[in-house]
Amino acid sequence: MTTEFRALPSVDRLLAHPLVQRIAETYQREAVLAAVRRHLERAREGVAQGESAPSLEALAEGVAHEVASLWQPGPRPVINATGVILHTNLGRAPLSEEALSAVAEAARGYSNLELDVEEGERGSRQQHVGHLLAQLTGAEAALVVNNNAAAVALGLAALARSKEVIVSRGEAVEIGGGFRIPDVLHQSGAALVDVGTTNRTYVQDYQRAITPNAGAILKVHTSNFRIVGFVHEPTLQELAALGREHSIPVLYDLGSGCLLETEHFGLAHEPTPQESIRAGADLVFFSGDKLLGGPQAGIVVGKQALVAQLSKHPLARALRIDKLDLAALSATLLHYLKGEATRKVPVWQMVSKSPRELEAKAQSWAALVGQQTEAIQGHSTVGGGSLPGETLPTWLVAINAQGLPGAAQGLARRLRQGNPPIITRIVDERVVVDPRTVLPHEEPSLVQALRAALGQL
Repeated sequence: MTTEFRALPSVDRLLAHPLVQRIAETYQREAVLAAVRRHLERAREGVAQGESAPSLEALAEGVAHEVASLWQPGPRPVINATGVILHTNLGRAPLSEEALSAVAEAARGYSNLELDVEEGERGSRQQHVGHLLAQLTGAEAALVVNNNAAAVALGLAALARSKEVIVSRGEAVEIGGGFRIPDVLHQSGAALVDVGTTNRTYVQDYQRAITPNAGAILKVHTSNFRIVGFVHEPTLQELAALGREHSIPVLYDLGSGCLLETEHFGLAHEPTPQESIRAGADLVFFSGDKLLGGPQAGIVVGKQALVAQLSKHPLARALRIDKLDLAALSATLLHYLKGEATRKVPVWQMVSKSPRELEAKAQSWAALVGQQTEAIQGHSTVGGGSLPGETLPTWLVAINAQGLPGAAQGLARRLRQGNPPIITRIVDERVVVDPRTVLPHEEPSLVQALRAALGQL
């Protein structure tokens, strides 16, 4: 063991290795020195447990790999070959080319973010999207903040602080990441009054819960799960009528923010902001980066007076949207106004791809990759907490990993660790690639990576 310890290089010797020297020229020397010391300490621990001392070359490569992995700009681009269109872990909706250009223009220099160029006076950043959202949804006014959770929290804080908010027991949900409706109500200063049962709630349940201290009726679209069977819930029209009768605002947390009719794409109906406004909701909350297909944002549309209350609340500034997301959102909304969303917004390009188109793509890739692959039928999902249980027919490239190191899990790991990382699924012990979620410019890199992982290059 003493001999193994002596075989370990000194800090100075490892720092002098050409590979580490090149890294030190690029990154801060103190940080590289810290990485060198970490690797040597791990090597000493290994030797103490009976392992052989790693070579100088192996240590230098380890230091270089760690530095490159930890200090590269992030988030890194990845190829989403899972077939999950709104993959939360992968950043949800990719942006259109026009939205990307708008972001670049906004970032490159100065802009009229909060300037009224006609009057030469200070303006509002909301002016860039408010009129677009009003036109698309039929609402009187709109407000945009940094995400939908923030929008809901702002609405409750502005309208129902120290008051009671009535929610169906079946809608006091958690939508992911620990975001729970009861917790949001508590943090906003409102008191939750839950009514009905998990599976059946009637408008009379809301009626009986109304007191002089009632601040709002909150309806929550259960967008990431579905209860079927012996169920009942009042319509939004019924709740809106009840709210008007008692002068209580009706708030609707819609979640995914779909502006198109999902039935046209073979999917179940997803409630839209525009139909929610027509049904009488006073405020509707939804996301920008789900089925809307834009950047992360929380959007509020509804009555002018209520939107004004939210705009004046102190939290509105803390939660406001930044200029880059604002530029991307504006460009995305224009696709809908121009009637070109299915052609320009990547989410809807993916949803609307035909099985025939996907079959041709899968067959072509399977032929290019090699003999261990074949094109098979499968299903894609929307994801992102939208349209639970709904799938779209697709074709997959299925890779037989038997005989490869680590089999299917090993192949999937090697693809994830590539450059760029490729994220796949495993079905029946085969790695599968879904063309639906692979962007056109990513196709050559994907095919090359698959061939390399199978030893075809």
